[in-house]
Amino acid sequence: MPPAPASARSWEIDAVRGLMLLLMTVTHLPTRLTSPLGQPFGYVSAAEGFVLLSAYMAGMVYGRVAWRKSVAEMHHAFWRRALKIYACHAALLLFLFTVIAFIGIRIEQPAVVDLLNFYVKQPFTALVGGLLLLYEPPLLDILPLYVLFMLASPWVMVIAFVWGWRPVMAVSGLVWLLAQFGLSRWVYDGVSVLVPLPVPFNETGAFVMWSWQFLWMLGLWMGATRNDPNAPAFAFPRWSVLAALALALFLMGWRHLVGQIPFHPEGPYAVFNPWFDKWALGPMRMINVFVLVLLTIHYGPRLAARMPRQRWLETLGSASLPVFCAHLVLVLVVLVGLGAKYDRPWGTDLALLAASFAVLYAVARATLWLERHQKEDTTPPAMLAPGQRRPPMYPPAPAPARTAVQPAPHDQTKANPIPG
Repeated sequence: MPPAPASARSWEIDAVRGLMLLLMTVTHLPTRLTSPLGQPFGYVSAAEGFVLLSAYMAGMVYGRVAWRKSVAEMHHAFWRRALKIYACHAALLLFLFTVIAFIGIRIEQPAVVDLLNFYVKQPFTALVGGLLLLYEPPLLDILPLYVLFMLASPWVMVIAFVWGWRPVMAVSGLVWLLAQFGLSRWVYDGVSVLVPLPVPFNETGAFVMWSWQFLWMLGLWMGATRNDPNAPAFAFPRWSVLAALALALFLMGWRHLVGQIPFHPEGPYAVFNPWFDKWALGPMRMINVFVLVLLTIHYGPRLAARMPRQRWLETLGSASLPVFCAHLVLVLVVLVGLGAKYDRPWGTDLALLAASFAVLYAVARATLWLERHQKEDTTPPAMLAPGQRRPPMYPPAPAPARTAVQPAPHDQTKANPIPG
């Protein structure tokens, strides 16, 4: 098969990203569908899939910048993306603290007052803390993670290029394990001893960064290794696929039969609920993530070959950052206007969801029109021609055997522009 053109995209990845965005929108909008469609595939939410897929794309796209240009260019690409995400976070924060706060507090909307509890008490501290990524109000606590992960990723990639991904994943796994025993609180208390923090610990965001970094590193590793043309394809033994399928079906059935909380909070087995905790990525939740990732890798290509392309999902996924920000704006507007009510008539909820999806699609189309000259290159790099060297960031490898007829090397001059 001839190599794909440099401007081609992987439509499957965009479609899955679009699906994750719709699931997050349904989860965050207060409707009758929030509970039944929250965590639809087991004890895993759309947030885990979106973070993992975002990390995969970052590792693949920015790793390709290092492959085709230089490590310095990769650093700059990560930093530019981090700056863009930070700008989006700052804009959302200001929108929340001005428009939403003014209307919600003026009409005494409980959903907004509860959301801005710390801001109402200490507005200046909340504003400065929010811009410094210390104060993270609900709904606006995921983008700060992205900024920090993007800033750390180029250094992690360089370490992995030199030493390999095993030590990186080992350290990341150890940090995740320590996070299950309160690493976040230890770090907060330790920093507070040196520099007093005006933001209380419970206002620093629901997502435990030290846990979610493991999911990010996993996606980063999976994406970055796809840039090695000699990397083997992800393959799993048959027994592991069958075991993953059985476990995934069991957990999905359990979630829909019992609910999003696996054990009754007042029952004798409530002590095991932290194992499924979303914010700290408990052990059972991570197992659920692993089995779904395994099944997606194993069955995904076959399903993609048989299913019709969902171009509207591709459109949403192609403009994931603007669509994500737009969905947060919609949720905040609904909360300030309609409140956090989950018992409205079905017609109202369905109309609300349809209008929200239409707005997100319009945002995606407008974004793609504005950025039509800036595309992510998600095609695999060409195989190395005989005698062609790897970039210096990779460990040395034996030169391939030369043949009597030398195939023409693929054109490597069409470097992919940095995605917007």
